[in-house]
Amino acid sequence: MSEPQAAAGENTTGVIALVATPIGNLGDLSPRAKETLAAANVIACEDTRRTGRLLQLTNIKAPSLVCLNEHNEPEVIDDLIARAKQGELVAVVADAGTPGISDPPASLVQAAVAGGVAVDSIPGPSALLAGLSLSGLPMARFVFEGFLPRSGAPRAQRLQSLAGEQRTIVLFEAPHRLKKTLRDLADSLGDRPAALARELTKLHQQVIRASLAELETKAEVESFPVRGEFVIVIAGAPEAPELTDEAITAALRSELADGASKRDAAAYVANHLGISKRRAYGLAIQLHG
Repeated sequence: MSEPQAAAGENTTGVIALVATPIGNLGDLSPRAKETLAAANVIACEDTRRTGRLLQLTNIKAPSLVCLNEHNEPEVIDDLIARAKQGELVAVVADAGTPGISDPPASLVQAAVAGGVAVDSIPGPSALLAGLSLSGLPMARFVFEGFLPRSGAPRAQRLQSLAGEQRTIVLFEAPHRLKKTLRDLADSLGDRPAALARELTKLHQQVIRASLAELETKAEVESFPVRGEFVIVIAGAPEAPELTDEAITAALRSELADGASKRDAAAYVANHLGISKRRAYGLAIQLHG
């Protein structure tokens, strides 16, 4: 049996603790998050000024703050792992929300696991889940895409892959790219139900529920604030109607008329229409006995 994972508040064996912080409302910082941040020997964060301000507003005495971002990951991660192995409690926070959602801590967690360092999660606020829950769209199955590639072939390929996605889709986007992204989504995915959320948990929280085309139009005429991020939630693609035997038989007849054998015709039609070879071959046999 494996050893139990150390609690984030205990600083005896060393722990990397991922601490969720408010996305807007300071009241969403949990008591456990406060205890962990107060007990930490070091806090790794995206912006030391922003995290320092959070600690000041919530009356937490600031320990050592270390900046962790995509530019300094390798050297900072090595130091944090070393400190945890020496028995320190290393807290990790994002600028807002849950660490690891579209920010660097994912690499730190991988390094901790590889190095045998205990990792704990102090759950809490998440713009992803807040936007999804307020969207009014199906939540049982969803896919999170983070930020789309900004341009070129990677962006086109990602949009194309999302066109057939049947799960609810959740994206993040910056204000200055919002209009273009809504336009590209409407062009690639079609005009389907969607929701646009901003200022989540804050005084001026806003959730606009409309079709993608309507959201695109609204973004064109409305001046949204230039700060913060948007959460875009989009209904999944409708399920394709099941092919009838008549449609499959018509395709088989076409192949057989061109001289294909029953087996070859069935294999081609099955692959082309996305059905089982057994079903296609059974119908081919029925055609010619």
